Amino acid sequence: MSVRIFHADHVLPGDAPPIADGAVVVDARGAIVEVGAAAEVLPRHAGPAPERVRGVVFPGLVNAHAHVELSSMRGKVPGGHGFVPWVDRLVTTRSETLPDEDAEEIERAADELAASATVAVGDVTNSLAAVAALARRGIGGAVFHEVLGMDRGVVLRRIDGLRAELDERVPAWPSADLAYAPAPHTLFTLHPDAARALLESAERRGVRTSLHLAEHAAERRAVEHGEGPVPEWFATRFKQRPEWPRRPLFDLAADVGALRPHVVLVHLADARPDELGRVAAAGAPVVLCPRSNLYIEGRLPPLLAARAAGIEPALGTDSLASNTSLDVLAEARALADRFPSVPKWELVKMATWNGARALGRDDLGRLARGARPGLFCVEGAVTGDPAAFLLAGARATRRVLAARLGEPSATPPGGASAADARLAGARSVGRSAEEESSG
Repeated sequence: MSVRIFHADHVLPGDAPPIADGAVVVDARGAIVEVGAAAEVLPRHAGPAPERVRGVVFPGLVNAHAHVELSSMRGKVPGGHGFVPWVDRLVTTRSETLPDEDAEEIERAADELAASATVAVGDVTNSLAAVAALARRGIGGAVFHEVLGMDRGVVLRRIDGLRAELDERVPAWPSADLAYAPAPHTLFTLHPDAARALLESAERRGVRTSLHLAEHAAERRAVEHGEGPVPEWFATRFKQRPEWPRRPLFDLAADVGALRPHVVLVHLADARPDELGRVAAAGAPVVLCPRSNLYIEGRLPPLLAARAAGIEPALGTDSLASNTSLDVLAEARALADRFPSVPKWELVKMATWNGARALGRDDLGRLARGARPGLFCVEGAVTGDPAAFLLAGARATRRVLAARLGEPSATPPGGASAADARLAGARSVGRSAEEESSG
């Protein structure tokens, strides 16, 4: 078997603390053969000469929550005044953007993701416009096709039409390395019956889906009391005033099936300790987007409370409408600056292995035997904590050592496979939404 051997000053495995004077062995397919202390690994591989790396070696990054299709909004939507003013400006600015500008900025964003050592994303989309760009860069992960609307009949018909919408916009799914699943937007912008239908459908098919939850206080006020800036925004912008369930937010989340292991819960910036405990007990994956929360609302997600509850969160950047980059290590740096008690390697883990787990991808995010996470390095003299060195290197070049060889074909040969499972939702949206919502 042809292998390459890398002997590094430090190795960050992604799912474990750093290894000083470490080594990583990779086969010709990009799969990890062995990782550990160089003194133990190197004697077992006497073939090719080790390639010396002066710096830190780490697995490819996983941006577990992004909106790549909104990349033309970079720098155009002011923040700092709360969610409703931000989203209102986003809607207006988005309506004034030309398709050519959208396409150009999506390509640019996909290039930036690849250059930042990102190998997978959890990309939330309304238009599916970024799917091809991600596939062309070999970026895998999951595409969450978002559904929103408070009119029950209208939104259930929209769900019924998702397959036709998919076939029209992406006639041939470009990569088996990108899963597909319809996803509810939020519990304050989607009728509960529609949210339940989507979540139950994903569970039945065995695929992950996604939900923005407890992102801001206005969401809770709308769902629980039918008051606050959200109802006023609906009345002003859409000339309607929806009826919300007026019950505790996380009770509603549980009722529609959101507190389950296949539902990726994003933000939780407004979640309370007891609610975080419910999320942890349910085993639902969590993605935090600290820089976006700071930009929009001036607040951070409750990282310490989440850790205390037993949650191991992943990280996402959200969109360029509420962030300056799609670099998930910058999210880890933002948390490192504000939560110095959290070990730096755990923050790197949030940007690698925790993101891979959130998306249901145990082949990514860690340097473990058989995984194909992509192998990268940042070179330089490391004088202290290698994880801190990695997080501090905001402008450092992240060099590819061994590419992650994904699965570019959407129709892999043979029978059932991991790629087949990841594509389970791409051409089978399933029973009608009316059937789903009625069980």
